[in-house]
Amino acid sequence: MSPALRIGVTGFGLIAVCYGFARFAFGLFLPQIDGDLSLGPSVSGLISGGSFAGYCIAIIASAVLTEQIGARAVAVGAATVAAVGMAGIALAPSPLILAIAVVVAGSSTGLASPPMAAAVAAAVQKSRQDITNTVINAGTSAGVALSGPIALAIAGQWRLAFGAFAAVAVVLAVAAAVSLPASRGGKGAGGLPPTNGPVVRLISASFLMGAASTALWSFGGQLVSQQLGWGPTGAGSLWTCIGVGGIAGAWAGRLIGRFGLDPVHWTFLGLMAASVLAVGSGIAPPALVLIGGALFGSAYVMLTGVYLVWGIRALPDRPATGLMIGFLTIAVGQTAGAPLFGVLMAGPGAGSAVTCFAVVALLAGVFRAGRKAESAVA
Repeated sequence: MSPALRIGVTGFGLIAVCYGFARFAFGLFLPQIDGDLSLGPSVSGLISGGSFAGYCIAIIASAVLTEQIGARAVAVGAATVAAVGMAGIALAPSPLILAIAVVVAGSSTGLASPPMAAAVAAAVQKSRQDITNTVINAGTSAGVALSGPIALAIAGQWRLAFGAFAAVAVVLAVAAAVSLPASRGGKGAGGLPPTNGPVVRLISASFLMGAASTALWSFGGQLVSQQLGWGPTGAGSLWTCIGVGGIAGAWAGRLIGRFGLDPVHWTFLGLMAASVLAVGSGIAPPALVLIGGALFGSAYVMLTGVYLVWGIRALPDRPATGLMIGFLTIAVGQTAGAPLFGVLMAGPGAGSAVTCFAVVALLAGVFRAGRKAESAVA
């Protein structure tokens, strides 16, 4: 098996578990969790925001640790943390314990991505790196797509689901230990990254996109439950559509190579805004809501692929840190966005919250990658 295939398959699975299960499945099961533990919109938003905050801390630590102890050790740690966090969610007896477990589970996603970028940079030939990185990144969609049918199959039994997810994370920890290289950062590793033009614009764009995405990642299940009267079956179907649509993100590397970062960026920000309105407006027919979910999944994963390539091209000697900057800022935006959406939903209402967050997605398109990131050879 070639290094690109071996690392790609392992990374795809690791990202699927950490992102699709440990981080984003909380939004799918939120209506059932809320019913059992009486969270309410504001507390739900704070818990979701806490998960994103844990991610912010973890991804900084991951970039540093990857440059010091290597990709393999950090990737194994990511899967282990995901298993512990999801087991805690499954067993949580109260909102406080749930919040702690959600933060732990969410932090695994921050640990997972930088070591995969370092592994790809160390072992995959340069001409295949953009494609391999964006295929790994699309693992998010596989996890989300699988979590939907799982929710349907077990009729909203969220504790059972997170217990099963924790077991899968243990399997991925073993796979990462066997398959990944023990590579560290590039020759420029260490210290704070430079704040050049492409990096500053990357931070601005990814912050706004991250904030906008929380409309569906954190509240998609509640929006269709409250506005359309959908139960667990409807929410699970929406989540499956989001995940299946996101598989298109595996082609981000090819689209970027053909059309450039900026055109791909603008196109999928527009699709994200449209999808948030389609799912959250409360007036769209069910078929359009599900199509909107698929568009959202495609747009989100494609945009994270854009920011991944943007960051690595901006800092080619430090791939783990380049990835960390974009993904960290997405999470900072989500940390700010989830509580704000919860407040708007509880106050002015879901319609106003959805409209505001669609506009935020469009504003991210103001920022361009710039010549350095556009012209760099991956």
